[in-house]
Amino acid sequence: MRAVLEDYHSAPISDAEKALLAFVEKVNTDSPSIRQEDIEALHAAGWSDEAIFDAITVCALFNFFNRWVDAAGVKEMSPEGHRASGERIARRGYVMSGDE
Repeated sequence: MRAVLEDYHSAPISDAEKALLAFVEKVNTDSPSIRQEDIEALHAAGWSDEAIFDAITVCALFNFFNRWVDAAGVKEMSPEGHRASGERIARRGYVMSGDE
């Protein structure tokens, strides 16, 4: 994971994953220039329309949420809060029952 975050181009991941990450990078930086050829290249790398749609959706949602959080002034959770949340989710999952 660290290698991907540092530089996905040289990370030990598949060429298909690198192609998808390059596309997501283009979605983030220059989405008006996306053309059918970009989608065809992802198909050639083995990605389905559903997988491409999912990548676009996740990318778009993170962009939205980041901008909303920044503009609304939401404070960052502390490292301890992240750790406690991760432990709670690992134990109980994402959905909490009404009695918790």
